[in-house]
Amino acid sequence: MSIADRCRELAEQIAAADPPPMTIMEVCGTHSHAIGRYGIRQLLPERIRLISGPGCPVCVTADSDLDAIAQIADQGAVIATFGDMVRVIGPRGSLADARAAGADVRVMYSPMQSLDLAREYPDREVVLIGVGFETTTPTIAVTVSDAASAGLRNFSVYACHKLVPPALEALITDPDCRIDALLCPGHVSTIIGADAYGFIPRDHALPCAIAGFTPLDILLGVNSLVNQTVAGEPRVENCYPRAVQAEGNPKARAQVESVFSVADVDWRGLGMLHRSGLALRAEYSHLDARARFAIDPPIEIDRGPCICGEVLQGKALPTDCPAFGSVCTPQSPIGPCMVSSEGSCAAAYRYGG
Repeated sequence: MSIADRCRELAEQIAAADPPPMTIMEVCGTHSHAIGRYGIRQLLPERIRLISGPGCPVCVTADSDLDAIAQIADQGAVIATFGDMVRVIGPRGSLADARAAGADVRVMYSPMQSLDLAREYPDREVVLIGVGFETTTPTIAVTVSDAASAGLRNFSVYACHKLVPPALEALITDPDCRIDALLCPGHVSTIIGADAYGFIPRDHALPCAIAGFTPLDILLGVNSLVNQTVAGEPRVENCYPRAVQAEGNPKARAQVESVFSVADVDWRGLGMLHRSGLALRAEYSHLDARARFAIDPPIEIDRGPCICGEVLQGKALPTDCPAFGSVCTPQSPIGPCMVSSEGSCAAAYRYGG
């Protein structure tokens, strides 16, 4: 049987299971784009509704952090960042705006490149913008550890790292977020493991399925969620066993825990969440850009009709935004959900809302 035939068979099984109306939230930007690209919604019964949650780390970076990063750039530091962060508009504009005004902003493909910059420019401050969920945090942790071992005095990190499980807890317990099941992220789960989601069926009686990124992977995940719902037996089912283990990646988690400690952090849309992010441990405080640079309190920004915060919580669809596709496009974005290659608005614009 071909993969296409197997996908059609799964779609038929899902429909035949006769599930009740269900809202399934996926919390991975790669899932958001794969669902749109492969027309997964069109394969499913209308009573199954797929929505995107806070699955894009660039999108959930708060305005307070964007404001601080812009201030650091204005103070003459070399900013080393991943590409999507350059175009996100903060209260003081984007890093692209700062670069046009003379700031030194470098796009990197590996955080280790920031250490090369620090060695190349020993008389300048080099700041690595650490953005990401559990997937990318281990590489930042290794970079910080190597910088400390090398004694690089002109290197620091502005950490914006987020943790997925606390965000899921916040969404599930929000009475305005009506979620019936969760399609859990494949990449994040390779690090934290399937067991990390055990609290969701145990404490909240919601089905969970971890899925990969092909159409077959995603439909296997949806099929699991439908079967769990129909049977009334919520659990965590790992539909991506070729990459995800129950315990995740202990070595990567140990590396992160050696450099970072859990902290309260600010999320776009979700606000300040308890123990939902990471901060540098005390022994690495000399590499913390937040302490090294003078940062004023954030200024306010009027995003006009943009409703990225509501989209990230699953309370609105990208197409519900009055700016979507008109004044806000990937070529001229207002909100971060339209900027990032993992953003749900960018996916809806590219593949149809």
